[in-house]
Amino acid sequence: MANDSGAAPARRASDRGRHGRLSRERVLSAALELVDLEGLSALSMRRLGAELGVEAMALYRYAASKEELLDGLVEALFLQLEERLEAESGGGDWRAGVHRVARAMYDVCLAHPRAVPLLTTRMLAVPLARRPLAVLKGHERVLALLRDGGLDDGRVVAVFQAVTAWLLGYVSVELRPMVDNPDESEPAFRLGLHRMPPQELPVLREIAPALAGRGGPEGLAAGLDALLDRFAGEG
Repeated sequence: MANDSGAAPARRASDRGRHGRLSRERVLSAALELVDLEGLSALSMRRLGAELGVEAMALYRYAASKEELLDGLVEALFLQLEERLEAESGGGDWRAGVHRVARAMYDVCLAHPRAVPLLTTRMLAVPLARRPLAVLKGHERVLALLRDGGLDDGRVVAVFQAVTAWLLGYVSVELRPMVDNPDESEPAFRLGLHRMPPQELPVLREIAPALAGRGGPEGLAAGLDALLDRFAGEG
């Protein structure tokens, strides 16, 4: 049937997929699952639509561009952070609260390692006020804890920035690839130390096996305490 201009109306892509009608939550969940399995390079509107059983055009109602979809993945990570924190019992002082947030975010990141780069790249691309509400609520939670600790605004900012940098840096180090050949049982060949010139990299070759280990949540907590002591003291 033609519209008033005489042209046929554009066909509206259906958003009913193989598992029923779509929602933003379902779209972001499927996108995160795809990234978990195949990495960020596999994510596209066309591929995500195929996974959900809809045309790619149907997804633009939930994310208007690829960039918005990536921001949605960051949102999904922070929503998982909220869920973890809400499932935990509170208690303790403000420092304990900061530790809880950091540990919960660490667990979310280890559950979705291939999405972790977005926590840095999208923050570099998106101004504060345009970040998803779940992300802003995550910022608000930490800032409120620091204020509850009696810190003035200058120290609140310093501690917030230091904690954010430590958490993202620590997670990035924990998740960095170290194994060169997983089929090798001998540690030196497993790490590919034979590829490193011994005359130029003697210390790195010696320390590499220790670098390949993870510090785990204990290392995260130890570094966080050092930062809080340095920037916030006991106040």
